Amino acid sequence: MVRAGLTAERVTIAGAELADQVGLERLSMSQVARRLGVKDASLYTHVRGLEDLRGRIALLAADEKTLRIAEATAGRAGKDALVAYANAWREYAHRHPGRYAATQAAIRLDPELAAAAPGPRRAVELTYGMLRGYGLSEPDLTDAVRLLRSTFHGFVALEAAGGFAHQRAPQRSWDRALDALHTLLEHWPTSRDGDSS
Repeated sequence: MVRAGLTAERVTIAGAELADQVGLERLSMSQVARRLGVKDASLYTHVRGLEDLRGRIALLAADEKTLRIAEATAGRAGKDALVAYANAWREYAHRHPGRYAATQAAIRLDPELAAAAPGPRRAVELTYGMLRGYGLSEPDLTDAVRLLRSTFHGFVALEAAGGFAHQRAPQRSWDRALDALHTLLEHWPTSRDGDSS
């Protein structure tokens, strides 16, 4: 029997909440069914399986993270925008570790759902817009986006894994990393290859 009011959105939210609690890799359809008070089979009316659910969680998380970044960076430019962007990214990763993991994992997304989801597209627009404030254009924009993503994700992943055991507080290193990124973006080296490939 399908519980009244059960929808793909409710299943996704329940899955996202569980992913934050137990970890994305440990998430199972049975756990989600128990959380919603239904039999496992009832979920398959709304999602095709665990991979589909993880994809939906990734899209939900992308929307949420992008909204927080947009709110944090609104009306800001230069270093203020960079710091607000980075802090919103890190805070989302801390508060929602399972959802965040879904945004970084190689998950096969339903093409129709992905096309309709505004989060990933808006994330690209926000990031490129912020970096254009530093006077960057292609191919440097793409390289800078990759640098920021690598730095932010690398830091939060190491932090979550307990990788910063040194007595210096991670927050101090985070602040210095953002100072360094700002300086680098202001003095970005000219591209040598001259193409956008």
